[in-house]
Amino acid sequence: MRLIEIRLLEGPNVYRLEPVVKIEVAIGRRRTWYGQRSPGRHALVHLGATVPAKAWPLPVDALVGWVRRLRADHGEGRGGVAVHRSSDPGHWLVTYPWTGAERARTIAEAALALAERDVSPGRRIHLTGSQERIVGRWTARIADSRTTPPAWVRDADRRIPVVSITGTNGKSTVTRLITHILKVAGMRVGTTTSDGVLVDERLVEPGDWTGPAGAWQILERSDLDVGVLETARGGIVLRGMGYESNDASVFTNVSSDHLDLQGIHTLPELAEVKATVVRVTREGGWAVLNADDPLVAAMSRRVRANVAMFSLGEGSGGAAAVRRTLAAGGRAYVLRGDWLVEIDASGSGDEPVEHRIVEVDRVPIALGGLARHNVANALAAAGAARGLGITLAQLRDGLTDFQPTSDRSPGRLNLFRVGSRIVIVDFAHNEAGVNAVLDVAEGIAGGAAGRTAPVTAIIGTAGDRPDDTLRGIGRIAAKRAQRVAIKETLKYLRGRSRDSIVGEIMAGVVASGRSATDVPIYDSETAALRAELARNGEGMAKPDSPRVIVLMCHEERDEVFAMLAELGGRPIDISTELTTLIPRLQGRPRR
Repeated sequence: MRLIEIRLLEGPNVYRLEPVVKIEVAIGRRRTWYGQRSPGRHALVHLGATVPAKAWPLPVDALVGWVRRLRADHGEGRGGVAVHRSSDPGHWLVTYPWTGAERARTIAEAALALAERDVSPGRRIHLTGSQERIVGRWTARIADSRTTPPAWVRDADRRIPVVSITGTNGKSTVTRLITHILKVAGMRVGTTTSDGVLVDERLVEPGDWTGPAGAWQILERSDLDVGVLETARGGIVLRGMGYESNDASVFTNVSSDHLDLQGIHTLPELAEVKATVVRVTREGGWAVLNADDPLVAAMSRRVRANVAMFSLGEGSGGAAAVRRTLAAGGRAYVLRGDWLVEIDASGSGDEPVEHRIVEVDRVPIALGGLARHNVANALAAAGAARGLGITLAQLRDGLTDFQPTSDRSPGRLNLFRVGSRIVIVDFAHNEAGVNAVLDVAEGIAGGAAGRTAPVTAIIGTAGDRPDDTLRGIGRIAAKRAQRVAIKETLKYLRGRSRDSIVGEIMAGVVASGRSATDVPIYDSETAALRAELARNGEGMAKPDSPRVIVLMCHEERDEVFAMLAELGGRPIDISTELTTLIPRLQGRPRR
């Protein structure tokens, strides 16, 4: 039995909705996970499921026995010990609630040490003198341990309502959009994002604050009316959520990202971890789920709150989930024709009530419906805002006022005009994100009769993505863009070599039929964008010929914005330039 880690989770997590100690051990020979990202039912691993005692290996049985005995002896609670499987071959996890941090960790260390020495946890078993001395030393250490309580914010101590947002893509946009809706409605809003902590959309603490520390910053303030918390996978896995419950939640989607980290290898496992956010939504609150994502929609069975589904409508695959939700007395937020629509079955009437919220053309981040991922984000934000009591009129005002600018929504579909070229700066960092931003690029590049301008994709991402994700990014860009360039992200190698990241992305490009010699490699985002803007076009194209350039921007966002300003780049005002930006919308009447 080899120890992988002992970790104290200070709030709700994939195993339980309370602080737990997690002891992870490996038994048998060392093996590496290998399987499908979307496995069949026979290969599914439910991380939070408990394994019956008859299936435990003997070393795990001994470990559990000592945990139970030592917790009972030292006031760390009785019962509550559970065993789980990991999809990592041979890995087992023992979890139990804790009340005193140092004491709980020492109990875990003692239980592991005693189980490894084959000391029986049975109270009636006669121990040798040597074994009794070992038990005595650990008993003394446990007794002398401090008992610092968990740092999570209990409901009794929470002063303001909270909405939490999770998912693979769209978290930051939905978080910023909900914040804006609430602010326009007259509330004072505290927000956590991967960009920092904000108060009324003003950055007060830069950095990635999507874990429990960010939540504590907001929940400990006394000058706010509501908290809007972006909640990432990493915080849940490494520390647990920082608070007991929320009043509303959003689960945007699940796609391949941050896999092969902390024992999470498949999409169902990733969905299960992220679902912690909606599982803690209180009774009477609202959990807003993506009906078009089967893994997300399935989480409706695991929540105690009211359920609202959002869907892009017919053909998107979520119709059945929407019907079930409405039949159960929930809500739905759907795209119907050119309108965002709320369908509410939560009242006392026999039939659901439909409300038109706003036309798609009036929602700037939707780009006239071209940015379908942002239509979905707007529907998700609408469900959360309504779950917090916002009126339809206030919702409409917030949705129509929110612009995807570099200050209000930095790095999320920010559009600039540099001469006759359009630059799209976006945080896309996985396959789904690249597809979404290229949908927009192709729509901008195409006129009524087809594509009129080539698309250049400048791609690259952080090193903590598995090989298949890196190759997938390269493959998608090569298939959809007329020109591909690779930019390095040297601040985010995260354990990989730079050659490894570039090599895997390039492998995806080559697999799509492109030659590696046609793909330039730049050592930074600013260098890549400057060089691609300076190109004179393709073939017989004239200098400054129309082009759409997409930059996957992660580490030099401020520098990229400054460089665009230096080159005469102008942010595009979606509210006034939509039809000139997207030629195919020119014939559509504006409302």
